[in-house]
Amino acid sequence: MINNLNSQIWILAGGRLLLQFGTGFTLFYAPIFFVNQLGFSPTMVGIALGSASVSGILGRFLGGSGSDSPDWGRKKILLLSAVISAIADVFLASASDFSFLLLGNVLMGFGIGLYWPPAEALVADLTTPSQRNSAFAISRLADNLGLGLGIIIGGWIIAITNNYRLLFIIDGFSFLVFYIVIYFTITEIYPLETNHQSKYHGWSLALKDKSLWIFCIVNVMFTTYLSQIQTTLPLYLTNFTVDNQFSISNISNLFSFHIIFAAIFQLPMLRILNRLTRIQGLTFSLSIWGVTFILIWVTGNITQFSFYYALFAVLMGAIAMITYNPPASALIVDLAPISLRGIYFAINSQCWAIGYLIGPPLGGWVLDQGIIYANHFWLILAISVLIGMIILQYLKTNLLKKNLI
Repeated sequence: MINNLNSQIWILAGGRLLLQFGTGFTLFYAPIFFVNQLGFSPTMVGIALGSASVSGILGRFLGGSGSDSPDWGRKKILLLSAVISAIADVFLASASDFSFLLLGNVLMGFGIGLYWPPAEALVADLTTPSQRNSAFAISRLADNLGLGLGIIIGGWIIAITNNYRLLFIIDGFSFLVFYIVIYFTITEIYPLETNHQSKYHGWSLALKDKSLWIFCIVNVMFTTYLSQIQTTLPLYLTNFTVDNQFSISNISNLFSFHIIFAAIFQLPMLRILNRLTRIQGLTFSLSIWGVTFILIWVTGNITQFSFYYALFAVLMGAIAMITYNPPASALIVDLAPISLRGIYFAINSQCWAIGYLIGPPLGGWVLDQGIIYANHFWLILAISVLIGMIILQYLKTNLLKKNLI
């Protein structure tokens, strides 16, 4: 099935790998830099990171509408996204006070918000229904490989130079190279609608889709979980673990393993996902998230071998992540009319914006309350997966009524 994919899927995956390589330079190290070197509180950094989600909501709205518009289309929105994201890195690289940190995150959120609807819609455009799990898995594999390489090399750069700002400069450069790749290699193949009123009518139709709303609730839970792993966990391990085994070098290694695990297991897990329905795949992912959070709680409460428990936790977190993305994206394609894929993926992407709006400020606030709250936070997250499973079963009932599964 993978060998039969359209060649542009592989080109787009290469572009995504390049883009995520730059993101890997900054994603895990930015909170540590702004808290431990510039002296911002975890709550302030959480608010700044959360502001990216606020602007991301607007970006996703415009990205979805533009993707389905005859005046823009998928490719032009991707190019605009790359330019805005590169400008955001200029502000982040030069940030020395909260205003620049905030502005950089607002621009970055807007740029990334523009990116996701056309990027996901292109994958759907270029595949048949039976290929979609495979195509979305390949896209996520490229994302994870890029992140992994970025984290590893970013850790080396910090170890050698102790210059966090250099990471933002390289990240900005990666967006410019991504622009060149998309400009010269991706062509618009989707027969765009000529009715200029369709985008407004399309949003109205999408927002009336009950199944989509139900899925959005649990999707926000998934993205909130992801945000805790990416933004809260590095600070938690650095500042709250009992035996102080988590230096910057160890944190770099740990999250490098996280992404490497995701890349290694992406295709093997695809074989399992292809045997499951979309709902079963998402339920399986939730169960792995629960195990992940319990292992993080154990890591913070033991006095020996905590690094190895943390390693096991990030392994499980990697499996939880890679079992979430393919069925979630494929389910959106199942729900969306062909002419409204950009809008449906925009709404799906809004769940990421909301999850990352909730996650970083929540995690930062919990860490500011002290070690007892920080430790119990992971148990509360583990229990919350049961709520997600209940919502998925309700969604399954709704889909059965519509003969969508």
